[in-house]
Amino acid sequence: MNIKELLDIVVKRRASDLHLLAGFPPTIRVDGELVALPEYDKLSADVVSELIFSILSPEQGELIKANKELDFSYQYDSEARFRINVYVQRRTLAVNFRHLTVKIPTIDELNLPGVCHSFAGLRQGFILVVGPTGQGKSTTIAAVINEINLTRAVHIVTIEDPIEYIYPPAKSVVSQREMHLDTYSWNNALRGVLREDPDVVLIGEMRDFETISAALTIAETGHLVFATLHTNDAAQTVDRVVDVFPENQQKQARLQLGNVLEAIISQRLVPRTKGGRLPATEILLATPAVRASIREGKSHMINNIMQTSGELGMMLLEKSLAEWVKKGEIALETAQNYCLRPEELMKLARR
Repeated sequence: MNIKELLDIVVKRRASDLHLLAGFPPTIRVDGELVALPEYDKLSADVVSELIFSILSPEQGELIKANKELDFSYQYDSEARFRINVYVQRRTLAVNFRHLTVKIPTIDELNLPGVCHSFAGLRQGFILVVGPTGQGKSTTIAAVINEINLTRAVHIVTIEDPIEYIYPPAKSVVSQREMHLDTYSWNNALRGVLREDPDVVLIGEMRDFETISAALTIAETGHLVFATLHTNDAAQTVDRVVDVFPENQQKQARLQLGNVLEAIISQRLVPRTKGGRLPATEILLATPAVRASIREGKSHMINNIMQTSGELGMMLLEKSLAEWVKKGEIALETAQNYCLRPEELMKLARR
């Protein structure tokens, strides 16, 4: 058994992830479900370590020993890349491989709402893509940014940990910076990005006060900023961004966010009845009513605004789920497992 053999299986079966850890056979995730590979025995700690170190550079090996974890990207062949997280569990090494396609899918190929095309035409503002881990946030952002890349002559700067998608040469100039390889820290990269003449900036993940504050400032100075955040819905996202600031700065943060926000996309990848997964999306657009709610600290009103602004392209997650149910693409029971407001889902699904 070697890494190539295992990664071939991931690519062939279109799995999203491969898990290797001591005491378990190699396990892949297909359409959101974990599946142990029956042709392999349980892995020993030594075998897992050998498999991991077979793809590490000496420098990466030293980082693992020093930090007990490491994120990096790995170009497998012309058709596949992997985002890799090596970590320590129960004093033994373990690893997750996240499968990434080399070709960046389009907005339409991902079955995202048509309003997402409008985000590629924006000149400035702040767009957040949110949701739990593994729900396609990075792929959604990549689809929008690649549409910009293909249609506009701008400078796109990405700051990622690690780089996931490689943007092809097109109309734009794309600078991609990977943490630890191209920059020593998020703070350094974000501090320097404004001196790099950017038009569009991707911040791979907003992790703390420093990255959120920097993202707002970059957007406020006339740039188009994309970022991800681990939150459940649009209203919670607004609160999360504001709450990370010290109490005496939260009023200013609400003003900043209300001024620069253009959209929040919250999504889940939901198993479809005929195999594969579809995105269920919640879309918040920064209308005057939304901006006023943010500035005034009334984020509890955001859901009502989304419910009554469907003609503008806004929708709650439940509306997206209900539409897939009506089309026969996902089962009602599946939709119920992924919704946030069960009563709203049932009401919409019966219409």
